[in-house]
Amino acid sequence: MSAAPVLRRIALLVEYDGAAFAGSQSQPRLRTVQDILEAALQAFIGEQQRMKFAGRTDSGVHARGQVVTLDTATAHSPLRVREALNHFLPPDVAVRAVCAVSPDFDVRRDAQSRRYVYRMQDGRSRSPLNPYAWQIDDPLDEASMAQAAALLPLTPCDWSAFAGPLETGRSPVRTLQSSAVRRCGAHRLALTLEGESFLPHQVRRIAGALRDVGLGRLTPDEFARLRSGPPSSAGPSAPPQGLTLEAVSYAQGMVDWHDNDEDIPAA
Repeated sequence: MSAAPVLRRIALLVEYDGAAFAGSQSQPRLRTVQDILEAALQAFIGEQQRMKFAGRTDSGVHARGQVVTLDTATAHSPLRVREALNHFLPPDVAVRAVCAVSPDFDVRRDAQSRRYVYRMQDGRSRSPLNPYAWQIDDPLDEASMAQAAALLPLTPCDWSAFAGPLETGRSPVRTLQSSAVRRCGAHRLALTLEGESFLPHQVRRIAGALRDVGLGRLTPDEFARLRSGPPSSAGPSAPPQGLTLEAVSYAQGMVDWHDNDEDIPAA
């Protein structure tokens, strides 16, 4: 009897345009990032391996710094794996970097934080050439939005008011580590939220409520009180095209992209 192949764990830093994907996680009869990546791996080395993701992104949501792991018997170097996967991947998804990680590395549970950025374009007519932002006709008051974002608690608390429906038994408690709104152009704003993990639609509902602050429909104090409301009551949920998973951070030395010749997003 032949011995079982020795598997090693490899981490991938993945970027994708989520517009044509039904989310990151595999779903029957739908186009997902996971299925596309696994098909590329099979085309490369013939292995059928289930990949694991650091964070789940919804349909239409993008990523610059998604982290994915796979267990493989291939002897190819990490850089060769990156080159080959990119050869087989479609234009809307790419592997930016690859590195070997410890066999017990858990891409989801070992993550210390996930950073999301929600982008808005305001005060101008709709631009077909700027599809990666929520396009809002009226100008937004970024000072009021920044004031409201600064009122979000940075301690463990119940975020069910800002979440979509949760499956039975799932805890609504999450810890936000930072929140900020800044203007990054004459007609562009960015909301940045970083935390250990997020509930479904939590970032998009926060963005939707902050849009209402920017339009004068809510005061910063009224925005802060939304978190005490019933489940799924805060919002509206902003559209997915403005949201990007920018980076996932790990303890120093756990994931090392330094041998890759890419501009890696800071975690």
